Amino acid sequence: MKTRTLSELVAIQLADLFATLSDASRVRIISAVLEDEMNVGVLAQKLGMSESAVSHQLRGLRQMHLVRARRQGRRIFYRLDDDHVRQLFLMGVDHVEHG
Repeated sequence: MKTRTLSELVAIQLADLFATLSDASRVRIISAVLEDEMNVGVLAQKLGMSESAVSHQLRGLRQMHLVRARRQGRRIFYRLDDDHVRQLFLMGVDHVEHG
């Protein structure tokens, strides 16, 4: 892989991405929606968190384009934004489990 020096903007954006992933609650939410979309209530129950806390974390994940939302009636379902997020997450898990 060819390496390059990052521009200031790209470096800031990458640092923001890793900062977003530095919170265990957000990482657990990503792991929960890795295979299937879920609404806030199901996520809260699955993770043992309050719906308010899950909603708060989802807001940050959406802002960083790590998850996306789909409305169905009154409910909003969340899933990973794209396959890059899945790959990044799974590579991180592999790295942690490797050591």
